[in-house]
Amino acid sequence: MFVIVGYVVVMVAVFGGYALAGGKFAVIIKAAPIELFIIGGSALGAFLVGNDGKTIKATMGAIPTLFKGSKYTKARYMELMALLYEILAKARKEGLMSIEADVENPHDSALFKKFPNIAADHHLVEFITDYLRMMVSGNMNAHEIENLMDSEIETHHQEAHKPMGAIQAVGDGLPAFGIVAAVLGVVKTMASVGQPPAVLGQMIAGALVGTFLGILLAYGFVSPLAKVLEQKGEEAHKELQCVKITLLASLQGYAPAIAVEFGRKVLFSTERPSFQELESHVKQKKA
Repeated sequence: MFVIVGYVVVMVAVFGGYALAGGKFAVIIKAAPIELFIIGGSALGAFLVGNDGKTIKATMGAIPTLFKGSKYTKARYMELMALLYEILAKARKEGLMSIEADVENPHDSALFKKFPNIAADHHLVEFITDYLRMMVSGNMNAHEIENLMDSEIETHHQEAHKPMGAIQAVGDGLPAFGIVAAVLGVVKTMASVGQPPAVLGQMIAGALVGTFLGILLAYGFVSPLAKVLEQKGEEAHKELQCVKITLLASLQGYAPAIAVEFGRKVLFSTERPSFQELESHVKQKKA
C-alpha cells in the first residue's frame, strides 16, 4: 500500500513541479514511449544476463509481495509464540515422544490447526518441525542444534538477498541506460543538423527525456523496491531467530513460559507483544 502511495507522491512532485514551472508535456508524451522502450528493454536484457534462473524466478515471485503490507505483525508473532508454547508444554508434560505425530504430520496436527496463519507458512512450519524432530530424536545437544540453526538462517538470509540485489542492480543501471537513450537522440539530432532551429530544439528536448526517465525510474521507482525487499527479508530473519531462541531455551531446561519469553525478547519493538498480551493470547488459545 505504501509503495503505491509513494509512487503517487513521486509523480505528483516531479510532474507537478514541472507543470508549475510552465513546462509543456507534449515533448515528454511524444518522446516517452520510444525512450521507455530503449531503457526498459535494455534494463530487462541486463537483468536476464546478470542473473541465473533461480534468482530470476525468485525476483519475479518477490515483486508482487512488495505491493502488499508486511505479514509480520504483532498478531502473527503472538500466534507463533502461542504455538511454540503449546508444543513445548505438551512435550514437557507428556514427554518429547508425545509431539512426534505433530512433528511428522503438522498439517494433520490439532496443535498446528489451531494456528492457521502459521500452519499456512510452509517454510516456517518446516523450520519448526525439523528442529523439533531433532529434539525428539535426542541425538544432538543444544550447541550442535544452535550451530545448525545459525547455518540455515544464514542460508535463508542469503537467498532472500538475491532478489534484492538483482532489483538494486537494475536500479543502478537505469540512469546509464537513460544516458544511452539520450545519446541516441543526440545522434539523431546531429544527423538532422540542416533542420530549422525549432525542429532541432524539439529533437534535443526529446533526447533529454531519456536521461530524465532513466534517473526518475531508478531513484523514484526501482531502487526503493530493493529497500522494501531488504526490510521484508530482515523481518523474516527475525521470525526465524524467535523460533531458534525459544527452542534453544527449552533445550536448556527452561519452562515453556520462560522459553517463549526468551523468544519474545528478540522481536523488533514495533511488533513485539507485551508480556501481558502474550499471556492473555496463550490462555485464550488453550481455552
